Amino acid sequence: MEIEAWDERYRLGRTADLEGAANPLVVETCSKMPRGRALDLACGAGRNALWLAENGWEVTAVDGAPTAVETLRHRASQRRVRVEARVANLISAAFEIGESSWDLILMCFYLQKSLFEPAKAGVRPDGAVLAIVHIAEVSEQPTGHQLRSGELLASFADFEILHYYEGEPRDSEHKRRVAEIVARRPQK
Repeated sequence: MEIEAWDERYRLGRTADLEGAANPLVVETCSKMPRGRALDLACGAGRNALWLAENGWEVTAVDGAPTAVETLRHRASQRRVRVEARVANLISAAFEIGESSWDLILMCFYLQKSLFEPAKAGVRPDGAVLAIVHIAEVSEQPTGHQLRSGELLASFADFEILHYYEGEPRDSEHKRRVAEIVARRPQK
């Protein structure tokens, strides 16, 4: 879906993350991690970014939909938490992740394979990338919005895998099968 279409969905209030809680994997994983700098890519209205900020993380959140980012800023202000929210088209590389800059990078329900390597380089040693993507059913060919079974795991083969799961999503708004990964960058 194009950025303009996403922006329209946010403008009309037609996205589940406007009122939804943080993703269960984000809560489970990040509750156990030392707090630090987190980057939420394709953050939408910020349900994960807000939870992180409320739980002691220094958060930068990026999305291409201006309405989503404005909504996140408003919600952060209401909750009295600080989130640095930026509008940037991730497809056109309008946001530079920065090498070894983050303790945590999230990519939840946003698939852009070209972000995997910059995200891996962007976390500090012992930092983690948490990604959740849709995967194709066994009988389907993957699309630009889905990976094949095992493909996400293979993309992080050089990282320490802390969590990997393929199957039904754990949140209620997604209906398609998912792959989840939490992968830690090894020490040099």
